Amino acid sequence: MRNPNIDYGLSDEQKMIRESVLSLLEKAMPRERILEMDEARQFPIEAYMALAEAGWIGLPHEREYGGSEGSCKDLAIFVETVSYHNAQLASAYLTTAIYGGMQVKYGASAEVKAEILPKLVSGALRLALCITEPATGSDVASISTRAVQDGDDYLISGQKVYITCAHMADYLVVATKTNPDARHKGITLFLVDAHAPGVAVRPLKGLGRRMIHTNEVFFDDVRVSSARMLGELNGGWRALMRGLNIERLCLAAAACGNMMRIIDDARDFATQRAQFGNPISSYQAIAHKFADMQIMATSARVMTLHVAEMLDAGQTPTMETAIAKVQATESNSRCADMGMQIMGGAGYMMEHPMQMYFRDARVGTIGGGTSEIMRSIIAKQMGL
Repeated sequence: MRNPNIDYGLSDEQKMIRESVLSLLEKAMPRERILEMDEARQFPIEAYMALAEAGWIGLPHEREYGGSEGSCKDLAIFVETVSYHNAQLASAYLTTAIYGGMQVKYGASAEVKAEILPKLVSGALRLALCITEPATGSDVASISTRAVQDGDDYLISGQKVYITCAHMADYLVVATKTNPDARHKGITLFLVDAHAPGVAVRPLKGLGRRMIHTNEVFFDDVRVSSARMLGELNGGWRALMRGLNIERLCLAAAACGNMMRIIDDARDFATQRAQFGNPISSYQAIAHKFADMQIMATSARVMTLHVAEMLDAGQTPTMETAIAKVQATESNSRCADMGMQIMGGAGYMMEHPMQMYFRDARVGTIGGGTSEIMRSIIAKQMGL
């Protein structure tokens, strides 16, 4: 993070977030080990627990459960910083603290929150959010996983796919259909024990994010108490929509952090690599690539922090979060491609993390709402 203006507009506390988190992660997850862990598909549990022990998992959660009630801007700076160190670790954090954790925070009963959130904040418990199905991606209203009432319980049956960190989760936040004829008005969320009878998790092998990879999750008449319903019966769509702005803010912040890492690594290479008697960074063709990468990273970051400030001001920036998500994730993928081009064959080799940045960045325009869906949201917000 070598931009001299990186801290402009940040409070002293937010500057401290960046400095403290970077220092912590350099010890808990040394950069020289990251490629080994990625190759071995090893979940970064030591770094995750180090964040938990330092209190960072609880950043967006209430103090009564051990959290610190940080602002959305605090959260954006934190996620950006973690992602600068390693984007997969940032995703592991988001899966529990934001995607699953926010549904518990806003939808669970007082008893369930008291049971789950302190353990989540301490790192003793992890979550995964289960929405996507083999036949249902962007059209969430068409999910087919059923929850059928059986006395005071519900029986859940169905299949989810591409579920990040499900193999490491203690509980699953599962989107189900409780009224199969009502599309989005028939969705209900449940908190399901990941080790309950009838739950099966099968890891999938994807192009990137190999430390935290995605999974298929199967539910075969899994019995869940009605007390584990998150929010109201048939109110799951509203609950999911409520969390989207903060989720997309975090995805944009993670992409910004990864772009800054790509730029720094590529610059280290380009200033040391000499061709035709000069460092390749001195040639205009390379320097202009760096300029374009910096334009993308800075523009995305400005938009992302603007969205965070809007959320902190109580606004509902539906269009702006979609813009930030598209801008940051598409720019991240382009930056990774340009970083690899600058490095040439060295960036293409598995011995350098540039190839990992390239692979990991690609999913950004797909997960959390595709770029196509984001553009449709933007157009709708424009009144088109």
